Amino acid sequence: MSNINKLFSEELKILNIGTNKFKDDLELQGQKVLQLDWAPPAGGDIEILEIVDKLSSREDIKEANEKTVEIMMNSHPILADVDKAINVIPGMKDNMILHSGPPIEWERMAGPMKGAIIGALIYERLAKDEEEAKKIAASGEIEFAPCNEHCTVGPMAGIVSPSMPVHVIYNKTYGNYSYCTINEGLGKVLRYGAFNDEVIERLKWLENEFAPTIKKALSNIKDGIDIKSIISQGVHMGDECHNRNKASTSLFFREITPYILETDVDSAIVKRVLKFMKENDHYFLNLSMPACKAATDAAHGIENSTIVTTMARNGVDFGIRVSGLGKNQWFTAPANMIKGLMFPGFKEEDASPDIGDSSITETMGIGGFVMGGAPAIVQFVGGTVEDAIGYSEQMYEITVGENTNYSIPTLDFRGSAIGIDIIKVMEKGILPIINTGMAHRVAGIGQVGAGLVNPPMECFKKAILEFNK
Repeated sequence: MSNINKLFSEELKILNIGTNKFKDDLELQGQKVLQLDWAPPAGGDIEILEIVDKLSSREDIKEANEKTVEIMMNSHPILADVDKAINVIPGMKDNMILHSGPPIEWERMAGPMKGAIIGALIYERLAKDEEEAKKIAASGEIEFAPCNEHCTVGPMAGIVSPSMPVHVIYNKTYGNYSYCTINEGLGKVLRYGAFNDEVIERLKWLENEFAPTIKKALSNIKDGIDIKSIISQGVHMGDECHNRNKASTSLFFREITPYILETDVDSAIVKRVLKFMKENDHYFLNLSMPACKAATDAAHGIENSTIVTTMARNGVDFGIRVSGLGKNQWFTAPANMIKGLMFPGFKEEDASPDIGDSSITETMGIGGFVMGGAPAIVQFVGGTVEDAIGYSEQMYEITVGENTNYSIPTLDFRGSAIGIDIIKVMEKGILPIINTGMAHRVAGIGQVGAGLVNPPMECFKKAILEFNK
């Protein structure tokens, strides 16, 4: 039998690239078809393709990117202190409220962010109720600013007001600091836009009992608590340190508890503090985030670097910052909707668009980037274990390094993908993967689900055009 006859006598193995219509027609004829999701590089934009070709061959960019990633990997964040925001956050003012994502005005803010600001104004005793808080927020008396422009990160709405206690993270390799509020737990919480009496009372308890207790405990620890080490161990124990923090929270609890017990704090308060941490599986999120922030801040400002050092969203806009493109230069586009699992009683249309600074974890190469080593996360955000492994593997295509500090057991302990390169994102047409919670679009309701989302490609397109100027 000739080769050509042999070919046509065998069962066809059909691979379809492009539109699904051909696949659908073939399947109607009883054929098995594998659909390959493919798009032309840079979406077929000739101008962007030419820029990608030009920038890809530049040795100075390659060297700058390697330096940027080296700084991120060599950074060593520790928890040094807990203090009020007004005392430690650079540039913080009595009339300032920090928020997640790129800059935004009150009038454009999403429902959960407005709700969190209302709660913060009531918490600060600047307003007595919701209506008064709305008037103050709209009056121009309050200065709103992105957390990321003040060495700070905040989950979801990301609201930080002057009296709120924050974790103080010190990068002992490069000497810079970062900050994040204390995680309130799940349910009706400020970060999801809730502001009822229960939320305000919890915030006051964190300020008046919890934070002073942790501060006293930390004062007894000579070198602080090694957050980098806990992230590394947590990833080996099934956490991805964004939406799953059970192991890392437990490790942190084990580290700090003896020092809490050594303080002179009243035993009743100590019991409440330990109970709060024990019951809050998400506590470590507000430590992993500023740990990642300390590393990416240290790596920002490297001339000729095309590495992303910030990904953040405010429920309206998604913004990125690039190491070689200015300290506070944002590249923004409308935030995407999250796809995932809804809590009982809620529908997809109830959710706000993507919101929060917690994507700093993915910027550092953990979170969604290491989902392949955190199989339990799919029960929270949707998908399958196979999907999670696929996402982790795919992220190597758009990054420039592998971070052996945070290795993935299910990938034979391969280091996590680190250093999102705007050139590679445009060249491959692959976007970073982020796993995240969903907030209700209406202020005051809270969390309604969790899922997966990507940044808009437009952010990366704007950045690469700017880089080419």
